[in-house]
Amino acid sequence: MTWRHADRATGGPTLDEVLSATATTLVDGSTTLDPATLADHTARLAGALRSYGIARGDTVAWQSHNRWEAVVLYRACWRLGAVAAPIHHLATPAEVERLLDALEPEAVVGPDDVAGLIARGDPVDDPAARPDDLAVVLHTSGSSGEPKGVLHTQAGLAAKARLMTEVHALGPSDRILMPAPLAHISGLQNAVTLPGAAGMTTVLMARWDPERALRLIERHGITFMIGPPTFFVSLRAAPGFSPERVASIRLISCGGAGVTPAFVAETAEVFGATVKRTYGSTEAPTVTTSHAGDDPVRAAATDGRPTGTVRLRVADDGELLVRGPELFVGYTDPTRTAEAIAELDDGEWFRTGDVGRIDEAGWLTIVGRIKDVIIRGGENIAAAEVEAVLEAHPAVLHAVAVGQPDERLGERVCGFVQCAPGATFDLTDAQAWFAERGVARFKTPERMVVLEQLPVLAAGKVDRAELRRRAAASA
Repeated sequence: MTWRHADRATGGPTLDEVLSATATTLVDGSTTLDPATLADHTARLAGALRSYGIARGDTVAWQSHNRWEAVVLYRACWRLGAVAAPIHHLATPAEVERLLDALEPEAVVGPDDVAGLIARGDPVDDPAARPDDLAVVLHTSGSSGEPKGVLHTQAGLAAKARLMTEVHALGPSDRILMPAPLAHISGLQNAVTLPGAAGMTTVLMARWDPERALRLIERHGITFMIGPPTFFVSLRAAPGFSPERVASIRLISCGGAGVTPAFVAETAEVFGATVKRTYGSTEAPTVTTSHAGDDPVRAAATDGRPTGTVRLRVADDGELLVRGPELFVGYTDPTRTAEAIAELDDGEWFRTGDVGRIDEAGWLTIVGRIKDVIIRGGENIAAAEVEAVLEAHPAVLHAVAVGQPDERLGERVCGFVQCAPGATFDLTDAQAWFAERGVARFKTPERMVVLEQLPVLAAGKVDRAELRRRAAASA
């Protein structure tokens, strides 16, 4: 089942047409693919895949960490009109088997085989893709349950890539450092499609390492970075960090839980860069952020305003609903597709599962996931609100609030924090801070845990499920 919502992108250029129109450079360790080499590798790999019978509409799967081979696989698939199906590099053999059983791909390519395929391939210069063809199936992180296979079209991804070059004002002189997995929407959009549309340089990292990231930022003059707060918190805490080493960075786009006004202000000051809050998901990539010339106070206090023609709406229960041309067209499981659609008086909307507020000017603030609401004695407490207060304290770099099971009240507020170097913070400090800021007592943490580093998922997001488990274990 595909979701043919009225706002979906149709027609227009294919991904191959958008990416082939610019001069894009790809850097992977000691390997650099200049624009001519990248174009040649794409054409020859497409030829090799075609020689094995891969045609428009067929699915090609692979499992790889961030390597140049994965980028070329994407681009070769799109030239043929095939569906790219990347599998996360940390997926276990059992997980890979389950995903392949569900995908039933016509081909599974090992990244180590790509160079050999390129050497044997006859270049394909006659793209077979159509704008409405499926381009990718991406699997969600599974942080909110069993991973879902998310389907995007060529037209949707191509339109989004062109739009974000304008929103972020990116061009050929820009260079992005990409540690986020290419099998996730953030890696795909910001390492493959957006750089291709802007003609910029992508520098890949196989895994996040803040000390290595500092070296790469200096060596390549990185101007743009994206990612969750954990990336930038760990970068600041890395040995040898100094503002001078990151002086080339002019723009940071940061999404996910924990992007608070305090985080934005501190990161902008330390890095000397514009720090944007963004909101999006695998199903709805970067649907809000701030734009050039926007009020910086409002930009720091919210998750941005709609990009392009995106439309937002808040349901009666507080859930954020979204429509726009960049939205996915369905899940691999039709039942899940149907569950994600809200049929309202003016048509169909995507149910994000996030709780949000929209102010009078149309700016969005995400309060949290529906399931991230802490219910204490019948009172609903947004975890994001508690986290924002905690992170406003000068001793706290990063904070997460979860509900700790309690027999009498149902749940109590439990805070996990990572402190600034040399700083201390405990429950007494937290309760005094909340009282000083006039926060209701029922929202004030009743347990505080200080960690050297918050646990994260592969994409760099905080592993809230793990923190909920820790809170429950000590209840």
